[in-house]
Amino acid sequence: MENRLNAKSVTNFLSNNAIILLIALLAVVVGIVTDNFFTPGNLKNLVVNVSPRFIIACGVSGCLITKGTDLSAGRQVGLAACLAAMLLQKIDYTARVLVGWPDMPWFVALAIVMVVMAVFGAVNGCVIAFLKVPPFIATLGMQTIVYGLCSVVTGNDPLGGFKMDYSNIALGSLGDWKIFGVQPFAAIPFFRAIPYLAIFALLVGLFMWFLYNKTRHGKYMYAIGGNESAAQVAGVNVSATLIRIYMLAAALYALGGFLIGAKAGGASTATGFGYELEAIAACTIGGVSTNGGVGKVGGILIGVMVFEVLKICLQFLRVDPAYTFIAQGLVIIVAVALDLRKYLAKK
Repeated sequence: MENRLNAKSVTNFLSNNAIILLIALLAVVVGIVTDNFFTPGNLKNLVVNVSPRFIIACGVSGCLITKGTDLSAGRQVGLAACLAAMLLQKIDYTARVLVGWPDMPWFVALAIVMVVMAVFGAVNGCVIAFLKVPPFIATLGMQTIVYGLCSVVTGNDPLGGFKMDYSNIALGSLGDWKIFGVQPFAAIPFFRAIPYLAIFALLVGLFMWFLYNKTRHGKYMYAIGGNESAAQVAGVNVSATLIRIYMLAAALYALGGFLIGAKAGGASTATGFGYELEAIAACTIGGVSTNGGVGKVGGILIGVMVFEVLKICLQFLRVDPAYTFIAQGLVIIVAVALDLRKYLAKK
C-alpha cells in the first residue's frame, strides 16, 4: 500500500485527471452559489444533452484509438439530422420537402439514414486505408463535401414539421413506452424519469463496450493503434479494420444526428457544427489517447459528462456564450496537452 500511495502516484493521478477534478470542483461551487443546480430537472437536462453526444463520441473514439481522427463528424451529424427531418415530416405539412413520399415509421427512417451515412464512412475508410491519405486531411475534405451536399439537399432552408412519434423520441421517457397499447412502466416514478435518449445511449454504450473488449475487431483496433506495422505483420487486415471503424463511426453519427434532430425539433445545415471537436475533447478527457492504442467506453462517457457539466455550469453562472466557446477551446487544448504529456512520459 505504501508503494502505491506515494507523492509521485498522487501527483500523476492529479495531473492525469486535472480537468475532471477541476470541473467537478466547479460544479460543487456552482451548486452552492446558485439555485436549482442540484435538482432532478437539471440532472435530466444533463442526461438528455449527454446522450446523443456520447453516441457521437463513441464513433470518434475508434478513429482516435487507431491514431486517426474524424473532422467530418459534426457535418455528418448535421446531414443525418436533415435527412431524418426530410423523411419524418408530417404528411400534411405545407413545407414538406419530399412531397409524395409515403409515411414511414421512425425506425425505418433511422435505418435509411444510418445506411446512407455509413457510405460516407466507408469512403473515409477507403481513402485512409488504400490511398494512405492522413486521416486529418481525408476527413477534413469529407467535412467540406458533406456540408456542400447538405446545403444542396436542403436548399439551405431549415426543416421542421416533424411527426409526433419522431419528436416523442426526445420528449418521451421509459414510462411512456407502450406495448400492445399498455404502458407497463407508467406507474413507476423511476422509469418515468428515464428519457428515451438515455436508453439509446445505454444500448450504444453496451454495444461498444462489447465490441471493444470482447471481439476480434476490438483487439485489431487496439493493435493498430499501438503499432500498425506490427499489427500487419501479425496478420491483422489493417485496411478492412479501418474501413469498418469509419463506417461504424458514420453510423453512430447518423444515430446521434437523428436524436439531435428530434431533440431540437428541427434541423438545418448548421446542425452539428463543431460537434467533432467536442467529441474529440470528450474522448481525450476520458482517457482516449490521440496517440493511439488506449481508450475505454466508460472513460468516453465521463469525458462527455465533464464537457456538458462545464457548459451547464457556465450557463448557471450566466457567462456570455462567447466566453463559453473560449472556455471550451481552452479545455480542448489542455486535454490534448495532458494526453501528449502522458505519452512523452511513457517514452
